[in-house]
Amino acid sequence: MNPIDSRLLAVFDAIHRTRSVTEAAAALGLPQPAVSVALAKLRRHFGDRLFVRTSRGMEATPFGEGLLPAVRDALQALARVLEHRAEFDPARSERHFRICMTDISQLVLLPKLWEKLRLNAPGIAIEVFPLSDDTARLLESGEADLAIGLIPQLEAGFYQQLLFRQNFVCLVARAHPRIGKTLSLAQFEAEEHAVISSSGSAPLVIEREIARLGVQRRVAVRIPSFLGAAFAVEHTDLLVTIPKRLGDVLQARGAFRILPVPFALPDYDVKQHWHERYHHDPGHRWLRALVSELLLQAA
Repeated sequence: MNPIDSRLLAVFDAIHRTRSVTEAAAALGLPQPAVSVALAKLRRHFGDRLFVRTSRGMEATPFGEGLLPAVRDALQALARVLEHRAEFDPARSERHFRICMTDISQLVLLPKLWEKLRLNAPGIAIEVFPLSDDTARLLESGEADLAIGLIPQLEAGFYQQLLFRQNFVCLVARAHPRIGKTLSLAQFEAEEHAVISSSGSAPLVIEREIARLGVQRRVAVRIPSFLGAAFAVEHTDLLVTIPKRLGDVLQARGAFRILPVPFALPDYDVKQHWHERYHHDPGHRWLRALVSELLLQAA
């Protein structure tokens, strides 16, 4: 039968229950002729009369009686499909979420996220991917659920939510022999720098503005991540320019000094991005709300 014929099964069940075409029509809220037409279609389809009139009303034929369990199973299955609603209970879920993020987001977000999951959603697992040129494809394919950071290539074609605005600071070792509690532009240009060769688009913001302003920077070492550069700085005379949130975390954990950048660098937006396929998914909405809550708390 094609999908519309599922309504015919309801007619079959109603006639069997009421033993009457008239009462079946009343039970279904249909005119009697419509039920008679439906019964005729059922008889043609199955090649059997299905019901015959007796002194006790419409009685099922042996074939019709044998058909009844399958008809009711089909109607119950259809009811379950139509009544199905997407539900998500974080306390009981064992879902596996995959998030693309920078090393900074890992440091700022993951400890708080893990603590929240351990207390409220112990069955949920998180897998972290680095941001890369492949991030858009991962979101489109469903191999990743979220991407967090400054990701201009995802501005169009993906849903997005602003999490916070980020700016930059300079980081030096607390025991740096030449830089104390202030940092001048002359000192910035005289010192050797560690610079970031990857980890998202934030390094490009720094590179672009330094070039535009004509600021000199003596690059001594290139390191793939902000976090690696920061810990290299702790034990050297190097200077590195990093996002402020990373500086806030590191200042309490190492022998660092955080100083204002001695020239203007623009703020940038850190957002979470996701594909349309997960926009209405309850579990995904829960994850997005949790990420937003935790990063706002960290502000």
